[in-house]
Amino acid sequence: MMAEWIVPPKYAALAAEYPALTLCRVVLQEKGQYRIVSEQGEQPAAVSGRFQYEAAAPADYPAVGDYVMADPNDGETAVIHHVLPRQSVFVRRAAGTAHEGQVVAANIDTVFLCMSLNNDFNLRRLERYLSAAWDSGASPVVVLTKADLCDDLAGRLAEDERVAMGAEVIALSALDGGWERLAPYAAPGRTLAFVGSSGVGKSTLINRLLGGDVLATGGLRNDDRGRHTTTHRAMLFLPGGAMVIDTPGMRELGLWDAGEGLDTAFSDVERLAARCRFRDCTHENEPGCAVRAALERGELDPARWRSYQKLTAENARAADAAGYLAAKEKKFKEIAKFNKTNRKR
Repeated sequence: MMAEWIVPPKYAALAAEYPALTLCRVVLQEKGQYRIVSEQGEQPAAVSGRFQYEAAAPADYPAVGDYVMADPNDGETAVIHHVLPRQSVFVRRAAGTAHEGQVVAANIDTVFLCMSLNNDFNLRRLERYLSAAWDSGASPVVVLTKADLCDDLAGRLAEDERVAMGAEVIALSALDGGWERLAPYAAPGRTLAFVGSSGVGKSTLINRLLGGDVLATGGLRNDDRGRHTTTHRAMLFLPGGAMVIDTPGMRELGLWDAGEGLDTAFSDVERLAARCRFRDCTHENEPGCAVRAALERGELDPARWRSYQKLTAENARAADAAGYLAAKEKKFKEIAKFNKTNRKR
């Protein structure tokens, strides 16, 4: 573990502001329980009372991938006192509510959006995942798994590439090969995250990168879908010094604060809208509407347009949630300030 603990210079500099505490990174989070790693090794941890006293929102609590300042407490349960500013954060709407964001993973360099090429294949879900990924600040890569089960691989690839503009699309089979195409992303000190539905093969791919069967995997069920195996978010250290975060399967991903990501994921639609005659065009019956004209000419897929409308409306509803605007402003100001300050480091 000691040889694999690589601290980016920007976080070493931030840690210097807390000389009485130790710089650590959260490697596991489950039901309020944490495990952290530092130069001294790995140990259990809990948050200090300040998180409760300050009425911190769920998204402000430590998450897997966070760099934190903690008191090691002589090798017993460490106490986390501060979460250092995040350079990226993948957030979704917490299950069962539209009023809270839930951090899936933090400080990711590359997020692999995994979708299998059998019954799990769903372009509309991919658009949703891309919106959240682009908004996170990490670089998304679309990973299409179980290519050996696809009868029309070229066709599926073409469909994905049409909606995944700006993101690399990789088709592979973890059993038959192709996973090596993910290895170049695992440079020393880099952090990767795998996100996708249950059973698409995330754990199998991570095992390939780890070089052994570290994570449990499941085969296909009778309905051709994979079995759910990961039950909590956890970070693992790869042999070359990179870190990888495995996440539980998410068939549904509720958008939370993804406006910027929507603009990027649907950049083709945004470009069309910018050409409308009226700035406040609703794209219904106004003259000079470039969106309606593209739909009529067959240049814009009606299904993609409906997906854009659905996700935009969903994100707008989240904007009505208590504290949303303040949380959004705080998030982007922190990330922008962090990246600007540390760009040359």
